[in-house]
Amino acid sequence: MSQPVASDTAMVLAAGLGKRMRPLTARQPKPMVRVAGKPLIDHALDRLAEAGIAKAVVNVHYLADALEAHVLGRKVPAVTISDERELLLETGGGMVRAADQLPDPFFCLNSDNIWLDGPINAFAELSQVWDPDKMDALLLLVPHKRAMNFRGKGDFHMSGGGRLTRRRPGRVAPFIFTGIQIVAKRLLRDAPEGPFSTNVLWDRAIAEDRLYGHAFSGEWFEVGTPQAIAPTAAALAES
Repeated sequence: MSQPVASDTAMVLAAGLGKRMRPLTARQPKPMVRVAGKPLIDHALDRLAEAGIAKAVVNVHYLADALEAHVLGRKVPAVTISDERELLLETGGGMVRAADQLPDPFFCLNSDNIWLDGPINAFAELSQVWDPDKMDALLLLVPHKRAMNFRGKGDFHMSGGGRLTRRRPGRVAPFIFTGIQIVAKRLLRDAPEGPFSTNVLWDRAIAEDRLYGHAFSGEWFEVGTPQAIAPTAAALAES
């Protein structure tokens, strides 16, 4: 039985150009690249279904027709499209464009996410910690030892109470953002017009002490380049 979750809807960010995944994205959108025999976006949508999340809003831009045809065939979660064919709106602008299709709160995740859950699924983990009275967004984070294929310096520092601050210049931050979060619509208020990054909204939430994180109990795989596909598939096979 699925654990309780904070929302029945997730936005799946799938509109990017996938430049780091070239040449595999020359003729297909990055969410259609296969890992362990399955398109990346199906890994994400299958996890939503397993968690009991009934609806998914998928944004499209690059090679949108192929991606739209693929996801609209699903029954669980039921998929609707946020169309960015005319202009790629980036992560923040994409959420704002889709806002009318989203409840308060909603989950948001990158379409190229692959992870192995801990004792409960990632969405239930976030839901157990979610507190709308003090949070505008709650980000699922992993420490470096649970971030497979990741070679960066990290994204955030997290206080004992879960408040987040940015990685300091020239330093290593202990936590990496997995691409999965719960978002309150309050985060989207007074947003810029057109394309912009979610970082703009996160920075305001940090200044207001309303951006929080939760350390994931499972393992997460960065699948940003073709070289990450084989080790990720091997780890999934072992699991």
